Amino acid sequence: MIDRKVINLFKVVSSGIIVAIIVIWLIFSFYLAHKPKSSFLQGQIEATQYSISSKVAGRVGEIFVKKGDFIKEGELAYTIFSPELDAKIKQAQAGYKAAQALSEETNKGVRIESVESAKDLYEAAKAMAELAEKTYIRIQNLYDSGVVSLQKRDEAETNYKSAKSNEDVAYQQYKIALDGATKETREALKQKELAALGTLDEVESYAKDTQAFSPISGEVSNILLHTNELAPSGFPVVLVVDIDNAYLRFSIREDKLEKFKIGSEFEGFIPALNKNVKFKVRYIALLGEFAVWKAANKDKSYDMKSYEVEASFVEKIDDLRVGMSVLISQD
Repeated sequence: MIDRKVINLFKVVSSGIIVAIIVIWLIFSFYLAHKPKSSFLQGQIEATQYSISSKVAGRVGEIFVKKGDFIKEGELAYTIFSPELDAKIKQAQAGYKAAQALSEETNKGVRIESVESAKDLYEAAKAMAELAEKTYIRIQNLYDSGVVSLQKRDEAETNYKSAKSNEDVAYQQYKIALDGATKETREALKQKELAALGTLDEVESYAKDTQAFSPISGEVSNILLHTNELAPSGFPVVLVVDIDNAYLRFSIREDKLEKFKIGSEFEGFIPALNKNVKFKVRYIALLGEFAVWKAANKDKSYDMKSYEVEASFVEKIDDLRVGMSVLISQD
């Protein structure tokens, strides 16, 4: 009889404990379901990217860096090989020497040999101009008939104009030789010499740009062209990221903007580094609107605008990479 009472009591107590556990579990589940969740803003690390390019068009010569390398400011990144530029340098040098020699000869006085030489040069230039004109007329007719390309027609026209210009120059030189050099002529030839020198300096300055140097110290993020590939003028062959001046960028609704003012500091968590980092707000601007904005005054609410925020690091962070996520708590 006693054993039966104990068993019944045990059953009642066990049932009560089970019911209590179920009730506690329901209460805890209800609490977890209705517990306010932590809200986060997510941004990412960005850095300014610089392009290493050249004003000279040509084929990429030697590339002295590879992706991931650290390059210093002023360090040579790559070279450009341009046979056309080398030819222009020789032309400019020859033009300057010719103008210089003519100016010196004019100052010394005119000899009979100079007159004959100038005449021969003029006649040769005249013959070349006549030939270039005939060639241009033929090419123009072929172009009108659709036989040759516009490029060929332009080349023929350019050659004709160049030959005509050479004829005029040769004629003027011949006239100078016949008439003798006046004070004005000597001054004009001197100015032509200076102009030829300026042309030479200009071409040589372009030649210096066949070597492309890094404008900053940073990490090589990409190489867009490789050796022997054709690089247009100004094309960014090598890209460099200024990782030392990386920053955080994120967007935020205007009702949350009060916590982020210019110069204010806040903390963010970088999952990739598993650490909290302090930031300082440096820039706030309205995000671009890509549609017509209208106020929708439903239920006495209003449309929220979004702002872009940039923040710099308070302290230098090691192992930082562009694109890393940053979580900013809103609690």
